[in-house]
Amino acid sequence: MKLLLIKIGKAWSVLRRDGIKSGGRRIFSALGSFTKSIPEGEILLVSGGVGDSARYRTKHVAEELNLHGFRASYTVQDSPFFSETVERFRVIVFHRVVFTESVARYIARAKELGRTLLFETDDLVYDPKYLHLMDYYTKMNSLEKKLYENGVGGEILADPYVEYATTSTSFLKRKLEERGKRVFLVTNKMCEEDVAWAEEIRMNTKRDVDTVRISYLSGTPSHNKDFATITGALIRILGEFPQARLVLAGPLDMEDMLNQYTEQIIRVPFAPRKEYFATVASADINVAPLEMDNDFCEAKSELKFFEAGLLGVPTVAVANETYRGAITDGVDGFVAATEDEWYEKLKLLIVDTELRENMRQKALETALARYTTKQATSPEYYDFLRSILK
Repeated sequence: MKLLLIKIGKAWSVLRRDGIKSGGRRIFSALGSFTKSIPEGEILLVSGGVGDSARYRTKHVAEELNLHGFRASYTVQDSPFFSETVERFRVIVFHRVVFTESVARYIARAKELGRTLLFETDDLVYDPKYLHLMDYYTKMNSLEKKLYENGVGGEILADPYVEYATTSTSFLKRKLEERGKRVFLVTNKMCEEDVAWAEEIRMNTKRDVDTVRISYLSGTPSHNKDFATITGALIRILGEFPQARLVLAGPLDMEDMLNQYTEQIIRVPFAPRKEYFATVASADINVAPLEMDNDFCEAKSELKFFEAGLLGVPTVAVANETYRGAITDGVDGFVAATEDEWYEKLKLLIVDTELRENMRQKALETALARYTTKQATSPEYYDFLRSILK
């Protein structure tokens, strides 16, 4: 019942925010995930829901493992086929799984069978003490908030039987190690379907030579404060460069200070993944701001950099630990810590077309070399799995 109430709350929130047509399309597209059959394998990755987080941390990781000699499958916890998988898989990874009575029974049976269980997260949502740092939490309806009552999967993380964990960033790895877990870093990566789509879109995208498009693609309604950190720099850019266009995709409350530049701002509604890629590819510059000195933001991965990079678009990103580790500043992207740095680096990419083209190519090269499931390498995790499955 708890899981059903959470999903009703999420669906209602989507319909209110995106409208019947767009919101309904999102909800309908998610329903197919609940009825997919689960192929045979040794490793099962289970998510509590659907969306980009589940996609990257279950579907893409399963593909990575399969490309490296394992037999992995993925599913959602409310699949009608989930309960019987405990008999079929030897390693089970729980990503943002809501702890329900059925999950408790599943884990109890897994212990009886001696299965290896891993906790998996790409965010700090497993610990309620961090929720005050999550901007969108205060705007959630009461049903949505039920998801976070004990942290998403917090009960699974707290179980002494669950000795291992996987996660997406070094920051989160350290946080989970504080809980006494052995943690494997498995970074986010693009799947083979993404790579094929991106190549097709890159080859067919024609940019408007009379404008410079700066895109901010928020994806979820939790990034208003992140975007606000660069509002000052964007106001300076839009005022100085009338050819600049700011493309905003996804649910985002824009600050009043930007209203004077509405003719230079393009709003883009939610779109399926391939259409979203086309929006990314049409930009000249991508921006990835986050609040500084906020643990919830520090936990975020670098996917905004490599998604854009795969589509040949250079990124200016917040100069936090994750993006500084992903981007070679001035080569395949820029990192910025202050309003002046954001302004200067955006300006440089606008006025220096040669730099922009060189950085576009370097961003693509980095994305293809380091951030695809085919090129992935997580040797410590692979060795661990082999030791379990031998």
